Amino acid sequence: METLPVDDVLHRFLLEEAGVRGVLVRLGPAWREVAARADYPPALHTLLGEALAASAMLTGNIKLDGALSLELKSRGGLRLLFTECNDQGRVRGLARWNDPLPDPLPLQALPDAIMAITIGNVERDQRYQGLVELAQPHLGEVLEGYFAQSEQLPARIVLAADGEHAVGLMLQKMPEEGGRDAAQDEDGWNRVLHLTATLGTDELLTGAPEQVLYRLYHEESVRLFEPRPLVFGCSCSRERVSAMLRSLGREEVEAALAARGDEIEVICEFCAQHYYFDRVDAEHLLSSGAVAGAPQTAQ
Repeated sequence: METLPVDDVLHRFLLEEAGVRGVLVRLGPAWREVAARADYPPALHTLLGEALAASAMLTGNIKLDGALSLELKSRGGLRLLFTECNDQGRVRGLARWNDPLPDPLPLQALPDAIMAITIGNVERDQRYQGLVELAQPHLGEVLEGYFAQSEQLPARIVLAADGEHAVGLMLQKMPEEGGRDAAQDEDGWNRVLHLTATLGTDELLTGAPEQVLYRLYHEESVRLFEPRPLVFGCSCSRERVSAMLRSLGREEVEAALAARGDEIEVICEFCAQHYYFDRVDAEHLLSSGAVAGAPQTAQ
């Protein structure tokens, strides 16, 4: 019998009798790679892990060409939170904050906060963005509200993160036209919610995905689809850094060169990749739009 992956995996499933579809994401090494980039305060560490799992989880039931990102900005201690999952299953994320940061960190209390879900391919200029109302303290509840408004379908979202794992479980009631069972089993959604309520945070974080799903829904005819692998990965490139420098204009680029002795160093905040541009490189990209040289990684 084939052993299913336990960490860094996305499972899609269908509860056929109840007319409910679901996605379960469990991140291990990929989450720890993201978390290790900064010494995040405990409340922000948890929120970042939940958001990373959520960004992967939300790709489960859509046809994705490009990437899906969650981005939150506020004028309070939490300045920025960004997580992303692309169509290759690569996840990345970061957060920026000012001390002191509240603990707990209720989302609805963040001053002048804006959250957006962006889906699409930036390089093809094909993007859809939806704004998420921050009316609840927890990210799972906030996303449930988003689905209720944007799709007029109920969803249940459970998120958790600790030092080892970040996990997300999403359930969506299927519309009646989605299948005959959805129309026949009128109590299916409520029954599934009741079963899901028995899931504790510890079990969600420590249990293997197929074991969690079997324990919760073994009486609901769980249909598991092929698992999708996930991995930490960054979409940065020398071409993108060059485009960023070009957008700054000659005056800014000249100032950056002068500040470091005729060399510009750009470090990706997501993956710590280093990119170097000397004066010849900078003149080349500013005058012709071409990209000179090869990426270098700091030793």
